[in-house]
Amino acid sequence: MNSQKIIGKRRFSLLMTIFGFVFLYLPIAILVIMSFNDARQGVAWNGFTLKWYSELFKNGDIWKAFWSTAWIAFTSAAIATVIGTFTAIGFYWRKGKFKRIGSITILSPLIFPDILMGISLLIFFIALKFPLGYPTILIAHITFCISYVAIVVNSRLEDFDYSIIEAARDLGAKNMQVILKVIIPSVFPAIIAAFLLSVTLSVDDFVITFFVTGPGATTLPLQIYSMIKMGVSPIINALSTILLVLTLFVSFLGVKFQKFIF
Repeated sequence: MNSQKIIGKRRFSLLMTIFGFVFLYLPIAILVIMSFNDARQGVAWNGFTLKWYSELFKNGDIWKAFWSTAWIAFTSAAIATVIGTFTAIGFYWRKGKFKRIGSITILSPLIFPDILMGISLLIFFIALKFPLGYPTILIAHITFCISYVAIVVNSRLEDFDYSIIEAARDLGAKNMQVILKVIIPSVFPAIIAAFLLSVTLSVDDFVITFFVTGPGATTLPLQIYSMIKMGVSPIINALSTILLVLTLFVSFLGVKFQKFIF
């Protein structure tokens, strides 16, 4: 009787697992398949084709938005990684009340809704009379990426042996030497993982970018949104497939460093 219950539970668990995978990945699989469908409208299969990829590579507006997105993503991720890493080290270095207050402060952007952050940044730029465009998008992306970097690096620092720092000081190392030659090399895999995460978040962001963009400045999510308003084009399916491949590649790199973080 007990064996039958165990078998029943295992079958139910397997069924729920399969259902979860189907629910998550079936729409993505359909999107990839439709990117090779010769039909311009609908989901009826009219034959295999690569013409949507050909039209995608000929679309200047999309590639302008793509390169702008890539530039913003890597630049904001690099700056946020530097600031977030030193922020995490500062929290690790300091103990007591300062660390608790700092942790709450750095976690706040992760809790706030994107629309709230987007509106607050827009009001901030308008108050400063700062012209909206690519610079404001870059600043906004740096702002929300810093928190993610600090959290990832701080999680690695929680397991860091402080006695190594004390040993370095006993050998005459100054604070900056301790940071550059002891701490950063030890948490470097976490720094790389935080950088890749920041790149992914920047490329994916739509809500905050929508509020802080200006005339002539657009990113890939904004460009896709403007195209979807006229109907879902097969070109968007092709573009989404390419983005999926790039995302999987970045995720693969992130997994390579994940085991060094926790």
